[in-house]
Amino acid sequence: MSKDSFYASRSTAWWKVALAMIGSCMSGVTFVSVPGMMGASGFGYLQMCLGFFLGYLVIAFVLTPLYFRLGVVSIYQYLEKRFGIGSYRTGAWFFFISKMLGTSVKMFLLCSTIQLLLGKVADVSFLAVAAPVMLLEWAYTVRGGVKAVIGLDMLKTVIMLLSVGLTLCFVAREVDGPDTSLMRVFYFDDPLHPQYFWKQVVGGLCIVVATTGLDQDMMQRTLACRNVRDSQKNLVVSSLLQTVVIAMFLLLGTYLYKFASLNGIQASGDAVFPAVVWSGAVPAVVGVLFVTGLVMAGFPSGGSALTALTTSFTVDLSGRTDHRSRVVTHTLMTIVMLACMVAFNKLNSTSVIDATYRLASYTYGPILGLFIYGISTRRPVRDGWVPVIAILSPAISLVLDLNSEQWFGGYHFSYELLLLNAGITVLGLLLSSLFVKMGVNN
Repeated sequence: MSKDSFYASRSTAWWKVALAMIGSCMSGVTFVSVPGMMGASGFGYLQMCLGFFLGYLVIAFVLTPLYFRLGVVSIYQYLEKRFGIGSYRTGAWFFFISKMLGTSVKMFLLCSTIQLLLGKVADVSFLAVAAPVMLLEWAYTVRGGVKAVIGLDMLKTVIMLLSVGLTLCFVAREVDGPDTSLMRVFYFDDPLHPQYFWKQVVGGLCIVVATTGLDQDMMQRTLACRNVRDSQKNLVVSSLLQTVVIAMFLLLGTYLYKFASLNGIQASGDAVFPAVVWSGAVPAVVGVLFVTGLVMAGFPSGGSALTALTTSFTVDLSGRTDHRSRVVTHTLMTIVMLACMVAFNKLNSTSVIDATYRLASYTYGPILGLFIYGISTRRPVRDGWVPVIAILSPAISLVLDLNSEQWFGGYHFSYELLLLNAGITVLGLLLSSLFVKMGVNN
């Protein structure tokens, strides 16, 4: 398979990629969960946005030049060049698991919301909604590759912004100002609290570096730019615009909570936006805007993830990059994602944005650790030990997370758990490098 399918011939204008990046970073999770999280954390999410911006600077000026210089098709090929085939396959597998589970959570939210909407007029099963959605995802990405993804992401960005902007205007007309009690931004008072400023900033930085800079899905867009400089402009501009968009979603959340309170609507979290829309207390046009925005926010993210999963599996794991293998792999990725969505539906978990970031803290940690070690040192590793280190790191992180309040004086891990996970991976790699010097075989 040629690079054209993966990186659109590296000829895409940077401003087009920047516009697409806004949409690619927003999903059905953003559309539903960001307004919903206002009830628990107010505008505190903007603290993470500061970390996001810093993370984009790291991606723009550290990782992007590295990828262009190496000329890789899959970004995990760097690990093979730096350490060996074991590290390369480990990074690719962890990406595969991370992207498959994370995207399945997002697509589950989209399909379950559509199912709830259709339930107003008919009894429709989750599978009856999810299967056609995934068939459409497969159809529009199986041939177009990343070029089709960028084009749809641009359209998605425009429609989603119109949707949330108009929804904000309509809901604001129904209430006398936002709920100001939910507009706290900074949390400096309690270091043990998960919303503590530095936890959020560090967590946001690490999450963006891991889930964007070390994510084949997201970097396919950035590497579609003509050169390093254009890619850097795309990343800086898109990060600033994403902050503005997130602030719009948060502001919408303050109006939604106040509207719900005034109209006796008992809902919070992910349920507050759908509950207000379907309460009958807002104009019907708000419902249309909600469905349109949700579909446009959620649908393209599934397609771009399928494209990235196909890229990673064919290039990194199977080594078969001909057209027929790509189509077969793309079809299998669609089936596996559908199966994961059905499994999430059985689990019936709806606190989606927190679940997505927590999941990323475990699955992207070893990838982040491998890249930190590889870029910041020249030391070798025992390549055969890397898969074991990558499995042990999230396992140790999980034990520490479950016992943190008891062992560390009430400390509660937030998204900085990702950095802890990466740090454990780095320590494991350093330990393996000592055995290289001692001449111990793999």
